[in-house]
Amino acid sequence: MKKDTLNKHTIIANKIMFYIYRHIDSNINLDYLCEDLEISKFHMHRIFKESFGRNIYETIKAIRLQKASNLLITNKSSTISEVGRLCGYSSHSSFIHAFKERFEMTPKAWKDGGYKDYSYKIMADSEHPSLSSTADFSNIEPEIVQMPDVDAYYIRHLGYNKTMKQTWQKIQAWTLSNNITDYEHIALYHDNPSITPHDSCQYIACVKTDHKGLENGRLPSFTIRGGIYAKFDLEGVHGDLLKLITWIYQEWLPSSGYETTTRPSYAIHRKNHYLSKEKRFDASFYVSIRY
Repeated sequence: MKKDTLNKHTIIANKIMFYIYRHIDSNINLDYLCEDLEISKFHMHRIFKESFGRNIYETIKAIRLQKASNLLITNKSSTISEVGRLCGYSSHSSFIHAFKERFEMTPKAWKDGGYKDYSYKIMADSEHPSLSSTADFSNIEPEIVQMPDVDAYYIRHLGYNKTMKQTWQKIQAWTLSNNITDYEHIALYHDNPSITPHDSCQYIACVKTDHKGLENGRLPSFTIRGGIYAKFDLEGVHGDLLKLITWIYQEWLPSSGYETTTRPSYAIHRKNHYLSKEKRFDASFYVSIRY
């Protein structure tokens, strides 16, 4: 495949994925998407499968179930049916069947604590350094903030593992190649890595800049949606960040009185541990909330 065609297909596939995530809590109209992209449905499905290795319908189902697994933990006042509807399921029975097929337990069993063993197994299987982290969050108090929409350039990354460093290096190479000196690194977490197998986590490395003239560059752009977020500030080493995420979703949110939404969390890095010589980070982690 020629480079120009490959780049065009990558942009189309990213737009499809962006649309899915943006509308995961409602009806996803693929016919409308085809019209917007000005391609046939056959062409759309083929490009998506070539780019992501699975078809669109499988992807929609996986994303909806991952979102639901998160909301069942954090949204204590929401019923199982309400969580299903928030993630695009109009049928209670179809939601329960799909969830049980994916997680090998019912939504009720998951909500009642089954997620804890599932989460621990993910951490143990991945040998992630968060298991040995000594970070203490008992004194962390989040700031509740109204965040604006953020426009950023990005690279999608599949997996929450060591290869994320290579993606951030590509972001840095692009930044330097375009002589950009004023920027922010933003890590967008489409999936919660404390309850999602790390080899299937959807993660996006982003760079925000006001630098002009990049519209036709190598990296596509998108908008991170604004809203009400709980902001957690933390400095530390690699394993501390996932330990913080686990604590936020499994301890802080369930007892906070807040609920989360289907909007992804993200971290704004003042220091990026994937690129710093000290392998340390300094970041603010933002979790979408409602009350």
